[in-house]
Amino acid sequence: MILPFLLALLAFVVLLPILAPLLRGSRPAPDRGSFDQAVYRDQLQELDRDLARGLITPAEAGTARLEIQRRLLATGKMPAALPRLTRSPVLATIVFAVIAAGSVSSYLWLGAPGLPDSPYSARQAVTASQNPLEKTTEALAATLKQNPSDAAGWLLYGRNLAMLSQWDQAEDAYRHAIALGQTDPDTLGDHAEIMVMQAGGTVTPAAEAAFQQVLTAGPTSGIARYYLAIAAMQAGEPRKAIDGFQVLLATLPESSPLRAQLGLKVAEAAHAAGIPVPELAKAAPPGPDAKTVADAASMPDGQRQAMIRGMVATLAAKQAADPANLEGWLRLGQAYAMLHETDKAADAFHNAVRLRPKDVAIPLQAVRALLIDHPRGEKMPAEAVGFLKQAEAIDQEQPFVLWYLGLAAAENAHPDDARRYWLRLLAKMPPNSDDTRQVQAAMDALIKR
Repeated sequence: MILPFLLALLAFVVLLPILAPLLRGSRPAPDRGSFDQAVYRDQLQELDRDLARGLITPAEAGTARLEIQRRLLATGKMPAALPRLTRSPVLATIVFAVIAAGSVSSYLWLGAPGLPDSPYSARQAVTASQNPLEKTTEALAATLKQNPSDAAGWLLYGRNLAMLSQWDQAEDAYRHAIALGQTDPDTLGDHAEIMVMQAGGTVTPAAEAAFQQVLTAGPTSGIARYYLAIAAMQAGEPRKAIDGFQVLLATLPESSPLRAQLGLKVAEAAHAAGIPVPELAKAAPPGPDAKTVADAASMPDGQRQAMIRGMVATLAAKQAADPANLEGWLRLGQAYAMLHETDKAADAFHNAVRLRPKDVAIPLQAVRALLIDHPRGEKMPAEAVGFLKQAEAIDQEQPFVLWYLGLAAAENAHPDDARRYWLRLLAKMPPNSDDTRQVQAAMDALIKR
């Protein structure tokens, strides 16, 4: 007798939100127009705040204000609120009786009160075991225990862990992959970003150093430049952050959706610095279209070279008219280097260095460009050595710089200098890696000279 009574009581409690309006009647529904008017008034106030902070221009604010005011006026045409529901105790009693009786009879007929419950931990384990990504990740972990030198396996394991938001384990997996030779810019960038996620969105000093290493491996890395600008913001250097965002903006085409997001970051940094919001860097010019590339591929060598030189001359003319365009100087230097016009390439890169003298990625990019198709066995170009010295003045611990300055010293019969550079380089490299063996072989060759 007690069970039906308890079931009826439970049914009453569950149905109470439905029965209450029938027992006491409902309050009039709020007018939809009043709600919309409050929303639009808040939007007008937010618009004024954005204008005061410099996030939008007065012209943009005026256009937005007119549209919000138009919608505010239109709220007067909203339909009236629905009529209130009147009290009906009889209907409430009927609803309760029917549903309660049906629930009790259904449970007594279909229920199984003697069936034991399943513990929550067991249900959680069953749910987790049904996740295919977790199954794959567990299988990878077991495989790596058997073969811990599988660099590609560690990389895939780290990516899976990152997808599962297991940042500590993902970071450790990436460290294994990098130590085993996975040092391409994309892998280094993913590892550095995981370090940021691991720290809850903070670009720690270790993550910042990792992003600097990414720029060394790939000077055009957008992810590295973005997070280094974020690091400057978090360190209380908003002007430096603005410079970083502007460099990144200059590499993006006008159609890129990231430009709007970076524009907001620039505005935020300008507000923090207490300065007016600067004009955003000009978008990167579009490259040649597919037809132009196809036509160039089918041309004789002479015509193709003439067309390329014409395009480079056009780029040089645009750059002369806009000498503050950092990315333009970098593209021009790269283009001259591809044409083997070393002096012009070096001049373009020197102009880029003057615009950003503390950015080690610029002289490193110059060195890479000047060493394109450099004949094996010949001395390194003097211009490349000069850029290496500039990079060393900015950051004395760049592996790329240590290797090539040691090589230049060896080529110029300064073995002691070469040995000093390469010993510093070896201290930064994992033991028994291919790169370590290459540096050690170069040092052994110094002794034989």
